[in-house]
Amino acid sequence: MYALVDGNNFYVSCERVFRPSLNGRPVVVLSNNDGCAISRSNEAKDLGIKMAAPWFKIRHLEESAGLVALSANFVLYGDMSDRMMTLAAGLGPTQEIYSIDESFVGLHGVRGDLVARGRKVRERILQWTGIPTCIGMAPTKTLAKLANHIAKTAERKPGSYPRELAQVFNLAALPAQDLDDVLLATDVGDVWGVGPRISEQLREGGIRTVLDLTRMDPATARRGWSVTLEKTVRELQGQPCIDLEDAPGPKQQIACTRSFGKPVHQLGPLIEAVSEFAARAGEKLRKQNCLATELLVFMHTSPYRPGPQCSRSVVVPLRRPTDDTLALSKAAADGMRFMYVAGYQFIKAGVILVDLQPASVQQRELDLGDPNEAPATRDRSRLMAAMDLINTRFGKGTVHSGGTGKPGANRVWTMKQERRTPAYTTCLADVPVARA
Repeated sequence: MYALVDGNNFYVSCERVFRPSLNGRPVVVLSNNDGCAISRSNEAKDLGIKMAAPWFKIRHLEESAGLVALSANFVLYGDMSDRMMTLAAGLGPTQEIYSIDESFVGLHGVRGDLVARGRKVRERILQWTGIPTCIGMAPTKTLAKLANHIAKTAERKPGSYPRELAQVFNLAALPAQDLDDVLLATDVGDVWGVGPRISEQLREGGIRTVLDLTRMDPATARRGWSVTLEKTVRELQGQPCIDLEDAPGPKQQIACTRSFGKPVHQLGPLIEAVSEFAARAGEKLRKQNCLATELLVFMHTSPYRPGPQCSRSVVVPLRRPTDDTLALSKAAADGMRFMYVAGYQFIKAGVILVDLQPASVQQRELDLGDPNEAPATRDRSRLMAAMDLINTRFGKGTVHSGGTGKPGANRVWTMKQERRTPAYTTCLADVPVARA
């Protein structure tokens, strides 16, 4: 048995914990540079606001419907996620944190009433963090994901499913006929792993509901689509095909890309930006104990803005596989200097570390450097470890390379976040104070 614990409208819920005045009001959280809606309250959904709706298209709802829009505060959301996941782990002996607001929990060996246990954990998460959640339980991860979807829908839209399925739903405890009725009422596109293109193809073939997909022959799914869909069908039939991962595997690529708050046309700010992105990617690289052998740096203008267009990228090979922030930032800056073209308004740039290898793999070659150079100046692993420790404790960017420029208003390439709330839980100056 598996359970999926999912935070409801997670980013919005995090904001409401510290601003109770937002309860009952339509609220959206916007993406980087306040571009589009990435989290919506139920009230905002009822206004017809779709996920990823551009802000400029829904901005009029501020006056007409009282819509509140906030800039993304990922530092706050990450900290609240850690708190929620720690409490969710009490549901069972094993846990896989699937995303910032979702966690699979293994229920193998857990005895007693699972729904009652789930409700207690849900109440504890709500009381201790303020985050409302829904929990779906089932014999496979795909069915648990489906059960969670049904639990959330039954809570938000009474009448879609029986009310007793809301909040915490154990799909395995449902009688056979009731289960068929629930699966018949659920669209095939609501299944985890079935995207819009495949769901449309399935509907054309007469498979419109989850019940239809559950009754599909797995071999047919494999021949007509892929092994992935075959596994999905088998999971819907109760056969586990996707294991619980206690820790995610190392990434094959690590990227850090950002859109600028306003167009950038000068070389200096572009070098500062990619140097910063390389530093961020280097932190992630060291966290998974890997080295990069190549670095890709790119930049491009906005296809939606008038004026000349330009999109360029270059792969910079590294002399030795490295996780050194200074080496990565230098490579990114060299790549930007190589491909920079004057006369364009660039709106986005990024750094991607490719061809990653474990840090345990050592590469040696003829030393063509300065023979008088001390070996200690080449190995900066202790310096990188110290930087990571300081930045983890005191916040990102506390210690940074000089190539990223001076933090503050002079960074013309920084993101636009005019509506961001304080870091209530991670910055001492932003901690709310209760006064008598």
